[in-house]
Amino acid sequence: MQKLKTTEMKRLTIGEFKTSPKIPLIIVLDNIRSQNNTGSVFRIADAFRFKAVFLCGITATPPHREINKTALGATESVTWKYFPETTMALEFLLHEGYQLIGVEQTDSSIPLHLFKPDKKKKYALVFGNEVNGLGEILLPFFHDCIEIPQYGTKHSLNISVAAGIVAWDFFIKLENFF
Repeated sequence: MQKLKTTEMKRLTIGEFKTSPKIPLIIVLDNIRSQNNTGSVFRIADAFRFKAVFLCGITATPPHREINKTALGATESVTWKYFPETTMALEFLLHEGYQLIGVEQTDSSIPLHLFKPDKKKKYALVFGNEVNGLGEILLPFFHDCIEIPQYGTKHSLNISVAAGIVAWDFFIKLENFF
């Protein structure tokens, strides 16, 4: 076994990435306080070749030193858009035919492993604030809410960790997209 060199990894250039097919999935960040979390989500969107990241409310936008620290250039490859209010982003996505999926613990949320995305649909995964989660005002917009089952004492994960888990799950369930 040998570790691969960067040149052996067959990475896309930024230009190739921008013109390559994307999984029709958008990550929406609702009032994320940490720029490091935002940068990590950009890397997740780049890694799985998602369509875009939507930044809403107090979520910082590129260029920003703290975002760049964790994004490692993914703000240049991933398409992003800013909305002053998360409801504006959700209304836009509904108009564009996206299925809106809140990632939140609710009385009717579906455990992530039981959620079956339809390969013929476009999805937007909406992640909430590190302290308060998704705003209550957003719940009526969602087609479904999903949650990551947890069995410890905290019942919460860092937003970038949760985004990575959910993104990987969707990527696997939408297998053979490319």
